[in-house]
Amino acid sequence: MSFEEAIEVASRDESFRASVYAMNTLLIQKGVYTQDEFRAFFVEWIEKELRRKGIGLVDLALRIGLLQWCSQVIFPQ
Repeated sequence: MSFEEAIEVASRDESFRASVYAMNTLLIQKGVYTQDEFRAFFVEWIEKELRRKGIGLVDLALRIGLLQWCSQVIFPQ
């Protein structure tokens, strides 16, 4: 499949996810940062957003499952 074909069939959300995946994969492979560094900044940003939004501990616990899923999608093992 060509890049142009992929753009045509992908939804807006899928295009965004594919872009994030491609950029992070490239940056890690080029040695710009490690997976551990990415994960640390990812968690830092999420924690700041949760505090900004006033998300409590119960809500945070429910969202942890989503964070783990995102991490698996971005960095499949």
